[in-house]
Amino acid sequence: MFVPADPPRFGQLHGKPLLEALPDVLHDDGYWGVAAATALTLVARGRIVPGVTAGGHDTWRVGPLDHADELHLRQLAAHGDYDELRGFLDAVADTLPRTGEGPFAGTEPHDVPELKTWADEQIKISLRIETSDDLRFRAIVQVRAITDPYPQDVRGSGRELDAIRAMARVDWPPLQRLLDQADLTDGEITELLGTDIEVHWPRDLAMTLSAKAVIGEAGGRFEAGDLLTFDWRLALGGEELTEAEMDVIAEASRPIVKLRDQWVLVDPKLKKKARQQLKPITAAQAVTAALTGVAIIDGEHVEVAPHSLTTAIATVPEFPQPAALRAQLRDYQLHGLRWLAHMTGLGLGACLADDMGLGKTITLIALHLHRDHELPTLVVCPASLLGNWEREIHRFAPGVSVTRYHGPQRTLATGGVVLTTYGTMRLDAEALSEHEWGMVVADEAQHVKNPHSGTAKALRSIPAAARVALSGTPVENSLSELWAVLDWTTPGLLGTHRAFRTRWPEPDDTLAKVVRPFLLRRRKSDPGVAPELPAKTETDRYVSLSVEQAALYEALTRETLDQIASSDGMARRGLVLKLLTGLKQICNHPSHYLGHTTPQGASGKLDLLDELLDTIVAEDGSALIFTQYVGMARLLQQHIKQPTLFLHGGTPVPQREQMVDDFQNGRAPVFLLSLKAAGTGLNLTRADHVIHFDRWWNPAVEDQATDRAYRIGQTRPVQVHKLVTEGTVEERIAALLQDKRDLADAVLHGGESAFTELTDAELAELVQLRSAQ
Repeated sequence: MFVPADPPRFGQLHGKPLLEALPDVLHDDGYWGVAAATALTLVARGRIVPGVTAGGHDTWRVGPLDHADELHLRQLAAHGDYDELRGFLDAVADTLPRTGEGPFAGTEPHDVPELKTWADEQIKISLRIETSDDLRFRAIVQVRAITDPYPQDVRGSGRELDAIRAMARVDWPPLQRLLDQADLTDGEITELLGTDIEVHWPRDLAMTLSAKAVIGEAGGRFEAGDLLTFDWRLALGGEELTEAEMDVIAEASRPIVKLRDQWVLVDPKLKKKARQQLKPITAAQAVTAALTGVAIIDGEHVEVAPHSLTTAIATVPEFPQPAALRAQLRDYQLHGLRWLAHMTGLGLGACLADDMGLGKTITLIALHLHRDHELPTLVVCPASLLGNWEREIHRFAPGVSVTRYHGPQRTLATGGVVLTTYGTMRLDAEALSEHEWGMVVADEAQHVKNPHSGTAKALRSIPAAARVALSGTPVENSLSELWAVLDWTTPGLLGTHRAFRTRWPEPDDTLAKVVRPFLLRRRKSDPGVAPELPAKTETDRYVSLSVEQAALYEALTRETLDQIASSDGMARRGLVLKLLTGLKQICNHPSHYLGHTTPQGASGKLDLLDELLDTIVAEDGSALIFTQYVGMARLLQQHIKQPTLFLHGGTPVPQREQMVDDFQNGRAPVFLLSLKAAGTGLNLTRADHVIHFDRWWNPAVEDQATDRAYRIGQTRPVQVHKLVTEGTVEERIAALLQDKRDLADAVLHGGESAFTELTDAELAELVQLRSAQ
């Protein structure tokens, strides 16, 4: 017979100590022999959990038991007493690990987390706090099943009590004492406020004390790098506390204070904030916090009180356009001028992100006239736009001196407007940074979308009282491009690049609140923006591959997919990009892919282009033809029989300007352009047709190219023709581009590199040649 003891490992079986009796009992075919074998089996399977005896001793117990185990024990207990059987099993489970047997050999019960794990999954512990007249605290431990919403006071003993004791050792040691004694000290109350334990406080205690961060006043004009004070303000029930009340909290010796005729529990973290002095923050950081209503302090998201910065930024004063401007600004252009003047007057930068062709240049000229321009304005732009800027300034502000800081004989002017290119700016960054500038303007600011590039670093090194970015597409491929532009105009606004990517991996409403005051975006399609613009028609024109093109396409696809299947990493990515480029070249013309210097063989695109140009020229029209490949453009230049101009990245600046003048004055009806070299900035309103010979990966880039013709000054309807080869990768990408366009200002991820992450099956689905429908 088994006689239990406390601790159970001192129990006896058949009058002998348990450990001594077990070997003999195991040879017994009777009840205790089967029970002993069952106990050993459960221990060997690790079916034991830590517990606590009624006397407070750590112990091992059998468990958890599955349905088959319980059924076996019930059947065995039919020949004896169930409670005695469980006591025997628990005694064996406690004895063997301490003697070096079983999976938990050599460990103590309180070292094993199984019981706490069970408790976390099955029960919820909470405390119900009561107060006496002298404001002493008494705690009643409560427990409920996870599925039960109503807690019960802990009474008696059992597995739940064991679980509470096990959890107490880890979560909050005083909890174990409260199972036997209910009084809490002030120190324990303070500790309890900082734990995750669920607490039910008396209703007559106020728990509505909260904290907000408060930004000091900026006062008038400020620089983005100016430091502002940053402090805490506490509130009770939404009403801000006075300085005296905050002193009461800071000096309180107990975790409970009386404020405004009610008792208030004070969280230790809030008590610390009543006296905590925060580090000053920059004006740019203050603006971000004020606009979002949230600041990150020591890794914690903290609510920020409303601030006058928000109102100051949002209130754009009205004033007439400069008298010296020789043009009448449209309403949206005048608003853009006022907004830029307001932002730069506050010492903050800005990005004017209007659609191409809506007059960003004339708006900046008006801004230069409006500002105190004793110091010169530096305009950094692509080389192809130097002539356009100079002509526009002479036309609209003839009293302003214009200097080109470009070419071998370049000197810096001390007034007016200085024009330079991104390339020259990068070479002469040191000289430009030592010059005093009233304003620096980055035209086509997407040129500095990579903040780590030499161009971006050079631009950042040039100090100025005001910084303005001009870009029709501040975001082309990723949200980081937006960060790069706005971090140049207003350093620190969006935090560090790493912090920005962590906080905003995707655009959201909070980011929009921060960005909106610093980025003005208008589209031609917006009501009232450009009602005088004629219609624009966009058409996807599908053509078939020639027999030669189809053969090349299928051969390249088959061979490269086989190579991709047996490669990985960078090698695989390189093969994918090579495949996509090769297929697009084949879709253009066999000679483009094969590297011929003259067009040989047939191309569906080339046949359609001939038809389009014959019709356009016969109707006295003019056309722009864009291709992303200079090699293809040279083939087209040889093939097209109409008078044709050809502009690419290597075209000298004077020659570019002459080409634009020749086209605008009708001396040549066809203008062939490299997309990268001529996709932005040029004013080519003579064209009433735009032909995209091959498709770019980003619809925003195509739109910029189209806007060379579809812009202010255009008087005729513009037809946009996009050539697409049927059944090829071009057709699938055309569908993807339409989806991207539907995303409007959302981030356009990846470009070509996105396709390198496709699986082999997905890639094959994208590029396989299909029969035309």
